[in-house]
Amino acid sequence: MKSNINELWHGNIVPQEDSRNNSKEMKELLGYMARHHEDLEKTFTDEQKETFEKFHDCWDEYVSLGEAAIFEYAFKLGMQIAIETLTE
Repeated sequence: MKSNINELWHGNIVPQEDSRNNSKEMKELLGYMARHHEDLEKTFTDEQKETFEKFHDCWDEYVSLGEAAIFEYAFKLGMQIAIETLTE
């Protein structure tokens, strides 16, 4: 049996990738977002495209930081629940 901690360390378990596309609703929403993004970008001038790209870069960084914070919180909460369960 493989160790989850070992698998996580070696990058074989990637929670942020596994959690994003699991549900049908999320896949559908991503499709809508991509379509709207393409439609919107078609209407932009070169200057607006550059600004929009900068916005995307900032948004991607923000989302990444948020995902890391959520992962850390959820991991700690899970450990607290495990400890509480084992000590009762």
